[in-house]
Amino acid sequence: MPKNLRTFLEEVQTRWPDDVRVVKRSVDPRFEITGLLANLERTGRFPVVRFDDVQGSALPVLINLFGTYERCAMALGQSSLWEAITRSSEREADPIPTHEVTDAPCQEVVLTGDQVDLRRLPITTHNELDAGAYVCSGGTIIKDPDSGAHNVGIYRHQVFGPRELGYFVNPSHHGNYVRVRYEELDRPMPVAIAVGHHPAMLLASAAQLPRIGGEFEMAGGIMGESMGLVKAATQDIMVPSEAEVIIEGQIEPRHKRDEGPFGEYPWYYTGLGDRPVITVTGITMRHDAIWQDINAAHPEHNCLGMIPKAGSIWRRVLDAVPHATKMNLPMSGCARLHCYISLRKRADGEPKQAAFAAFAAEANLKMVVLVDDDIDVFNEPEVLWAVATRFQGDQDLSVIPNALGAHLDPTAFDITRLQHGAMSTKLIIDATKPAPPTDFPKRALVPSAVIDRMEPDQYLEPITPA
Repeated sequence: MPKNLRTFLEEVQTRWPDDVRVVKRSVDPRFEITGLLANLERTGRFPVVRFDDVQGSALPVLINLFGTYERCAMALGQSSLWEAITRSSEREADPIPTHEVTDAPCQEVVLTGDQVDLRRLPITTHNELDAGAYVCSGGTIIKDPDSGAHNVGIYRHQVFGPRELGYFVNPSHHGNYVRVRYEELDRPMPVAIAVGHHPAMLLASAAQLPRIGGEFEMAGGIMGESMGLVKAATQDIMVPSEAEVIIEGQIEPRHKRDEGPFGEYPWYYTGLGDRPVITVTGITMRHDAIWQDINAAHPEHNCLGMIPKAGSIWRRVLDAVPHATKMNLPMSGCARLHCYISLRKRADGEPKQAAFAAFAAEANLKMVVLVDDDIDVFNEPEVLWAVATRFQGDQDLSVIPNALGAHLDPTAFDITRLQHGAMSTKLIIDATKPAPPTDFPKRALVPSAVIDRMEPDQYLEPITPA
């Protein structure tokens, strides 16, 4: 059986039965779905939740699948966050070609013409000041008009009406480059949004691949099997055959509407203005389709993007500095804006090379902190200790102004510095010791062999009351 959303859910339920919960009471897709998750977050719980009775739709909603790094790692066949990052990096370099199918589950139900109505779908309104309901959990598929390559990204789509969606994409991402190319050619751009598939599809969609296209093939590499594609019902574009729901449409050149606000990954409302509009031409789905959602501006939003983005960055850092040892995109930096890299330093200047590679791989990065390999980049107090004891601002801080950055960062600016834009000032913090043979004080540590043999359970006993 091909891998898909359902096969992965079975894996999660088998491994962590308490991680999957169902809500059978009727809920409003406006705030009540995300309201329950926010309540769970207060007590540190991040289960996958299926809502079976969503007002206004016959489809159930599945949300928070990516709510923990453990579940994201399992999608890559790994058990730890670092193993998942390296696995993602490897899969990016070892894709599996797709194959075409004719009998696709995603087309068991086909709605066209007057049947097309986005109100059939349980599209969620996530946060209090959102402009409305948003599709934010799909892999958005477009086709490069020059090469024919299919590109997949995760974008946000405001519901403007029964047959209209917004198209909001980072200016530095391939999804924008392709759209601009169609506009130059004065041609409509075909679009399809695939909702609900094996996590591999969205993990690959969030990766920073070096060229337009390749996400379907990377997803195949993650799953360990070729991804099946089928021709869309109303557009000249290929879509994943095992998806739950496909929304098809096209963007006419220069057709735009005011879009936003929407709570984004920095957990702020950012990114307002005129955006391209998708005119929906068809909706296809399984006969018992599940609508998958992502809990925007909450941990699931950050967890989903972290591993594939880190994998893309790591691959390029290793190309520049082969003796880099680990890296992390910490949650304190929204799992997007800050990067910690450790390396076994051979020569002074190498940390900057690693930072340059990271910035080139991911435009969203705002700060890169470099540490020695005795520092655990997944232990933030250790990283900050290295900054406190191995860094001096006058010689170890590099400031790079006016760089392409994270347009959803609330502090991003345009070239005039007078209004919001897609530019950022980037920082490199070199918190590494000088390279040999320069001397540096030794770290105070208990011998590791002694630590290993002093097993607490063999020594510690409760105090017996007198």
